[in-house]
Amino acid sequence: MNAITTTFKALALSLLLSASAFAAGATVDINRASAAEIAEALHGVGLAKAEAIVAWREQNGPFQSVEQLAEVKGIGLKTVEKNRDRLQLGARPVAAK
Repeated sequence: MNAITTTFKALALSLLLSASAFAAGATVDINRASAAEIAEALHGVGLAKAEAIVAWREQNGPFQSVEQLAEVKGIGLKTVEKNRDRLQLGARPVAAK
């Protein structure tokens, strides 16, 4: 029983650490991702701002450019620039300026 508990704890810890490592360099497709996925992947974007991104997308259709994120209330060009390397539109990564 003790060996099972230890194995389970080790497995849980390794999953937690690998998820953190993945999130550190994660990219996110802003035209398909959920609010939770956006909040996890982008710096300076919490769940409320991520929900605003999804709401904007649902009202206006897919983002045509990364800069359109600045049209979302609470998201400015500084936030866009800070996250440019993490953003994707569809399946293609966003080109750096």
